[in-house]
Amino acid sequence: MLKISAEKINELFDKIASQQTLYIPVDRGDKCAEFKKYESGMTLSKALNTVRSAKDFFFPQTENLAEFRLSGKTIEVKDIRKESEDFVVFGVRACDAKSFEILDSVFLSEPVDSFYKNRREHGTIVTMACTRPEETCFCTTFGINPTVPGGDASVYFDGESYFFVPFTEKGKAFVASISDMLEDGDVTKLSEVQAKAREIMTRLPLANLTTDSFGGERLMEHFSSEKWAELSEACIGCGTCTFVCPTCQCYDIRDFDTGHGIKRFRCWDSCMYSDFTKMAHGNPRTSQLERFRQRFMHKLVYHPSNHEGEFGCVGCGRCLSKCPVSLNIVKVMKALEDK
Repeated sequence: MLKISAEKINELFDKIASQQTLYIPVDRGDKCAEFKKYESGMTLSKALNTVRSAKDFFFPQTENLAEFRLSGKTIEVKDIRKESEDFVVFGVRACDAKSFEILDSVFLSEPVDSFYKNRREHGTIVTMACTRPEETCFCTTFGINPTVPGGDASVYFDGESYFFVPFTEKGKAFVASISDMLEDGDVTKLSEVQAKAREIMTRLPLANLTTDSFGGERLMEHFSSEKWAELSEACIGCGTCTFVCPTCQCYDIRDFDTGHGIKRFRCWDSCMYSDFTKMAHGNPRTSQLERFRQRFMHKLVYHPSNHEGEFGCVGCGRCLSKCPVSLNIVKVMKALEDK
């Protein structure tokens, strides 16, 4: 397996950045990490995960879709789409890597979202295997192995060196582009690190959480459950859970008058908001209970029903750590699961 010593990782980043745009997770000063465009001298974060997921690279929070210019009774439509530049996202964890498959099933199905597709084609995902999962992690509930994170290529850290393994054609091209800086390495210690990480996962608080009680066949049973009233009572509808979630894909489309024309853009939306799905006649979900139920039914019932059993959650734990009133998908699963 090819490797590079930890002392040389910034030299490697400099080389990658000289070939194409590189993004890495960096600490931002409040004990949290975020992806940033790499500049020489930046330090790779040791945090398990970023506050916001890598979803932003393919499905950004806001983006312009088209422009319109009015002249009398004539409307000129300007197509503003352009080819994305090639880029590398380094350090994506297994949960976020899995989220791309869920997003692909939505944005790459017919009709294909050309904005999303363009970015996916130009982006290379270099994942990083987890070595010390945290108490909020439950990715294994959804069949994800944090020590084998997938992506176009994976990086494994044994405490001294970074090991590289390509999986896709983009991954092979990436590793080939840096091969002159890599050398063959002994994976003995790496195997020990992976085994330790897998052992940690078995001792985490949510290690025994399962999806056995969920799926499309339980739709009416869970939809009609009386437990939603109590579960949703404390929800303040802030939408934090949806904005940190790597698999949420709801958006709104709006027009903005610049004074010189119209810009049409889309922005993330949240099923937790009172005006979500609001139409001319009103809103079909008028209570927070209904909106709360919609979010978790989509993750645990609707999505697997429509996507061959694939759940709409990857167990990243962000909603557990960020919800201001400590409501999250785990509490919902435990309340609704078969006793």
